[in-house]
Amino acid sequence: MMQHIATLKRSTRHSLSRRRDHQFLHVIPENTGPRVATSKGCAIYARHQPSLRSLTAEAHFAAVNLPSTPNNQSSLQCEKFRTHDAPAGSLAIQPANVEGPPVWSHFKESLIIVIKPASLLELAAKELDLGDVTLQPPALGTVDFQALHIAELLKVELVRQEEAIELYVDSLVTIFALHLLRNYVGAHTSPRPRSGLSLGDAKRVREFLDENFTRKLSIPELADIAGLSPFYFIRAFNKTFGQSPHQYILNLRLNFAEKLLLEGNIKIAEIAYLAGFSSQSHLTAAMKRSRKETPADIRRRGKDL
Repeated sequence: MMQHIATLKRSTRHSLSRRRDHQFLHVIPENTGPRVATSKGCAIYARHQPSLRSLTAEAHFAAVNLPSTPNNQSSLQCEKFRTHDAPAGSLAIQPANVEGPPVWSHFKESLIIVIKPASLLELAAKELDLGDVTLQPPALGTVDFQALHIAELLKVELVRQEEAIELYVDSLVTIFALHLLRNYVGAHTSPRPRSGLSLGDAKRVREFLDENFTRKLSIPELADIAGLSPFYFIRAFNKTFGQSPHQYILNLRLNFAEKLLLEGNIKIAEIAYLAGFSSQSHLTAAMKRSRKETPADIRRRGKDL
């Protein structure tokens, strides 16, 4: 019964994610690659064949080349076609509602980050004290190592065997959006410094997580508790708790699962569901990575006590 409920839960989550995708991703076919929609936009690990079609979308698109593509003939934002090298880390930006043919002549592997215009404007106002902003795409072939680092982290999350964690993807999409605002808009203002969470905010966030860590959570939801924007919340949370929100929640789930494994005879698959994991294999992978033990190892240890 628990497994059936978990399956329904995952199916519903995927359905909701697809509906969010269709609001701004109709130009990217679903067979392009795995994707996760977030409150800010979407991340897609894309493997695409040569393309000659034009693209105009209601959202901002940024593509980070993963392996290099030499002698690539392409055009961006209605420029003339030209041949250039597209090394790993080369960044292409297609602003919302700007017609342009993102053309390439060879097979490409890239990480596409889609950002809703409203989300970008909100980040610009709250984090950088900017008003209306206009993205300025870099020249073709421009390498951005920080963008590449974020893209590689997103790829690892999107292609993992277990379901990608939307909370983690949302954090990376937010960080990527801030990177674009700092480096690819006409105006630039340094972000205001902020320390960690106040004692009261930290207490409220901790109590909320203690009560809700087994369910699906988002960065905007947690940020609202502290009255901060998502970007500042991530920085303040890291400073206060010494780890990211994702890692903090993961540790709560692992601690709870370990407690159940040591104390009772509940099936491991059911414990995984109760602790907020999508499956027994998800729990096992997380436990091995973080605790260097499997759930079965912990259960045997409990019986020996």
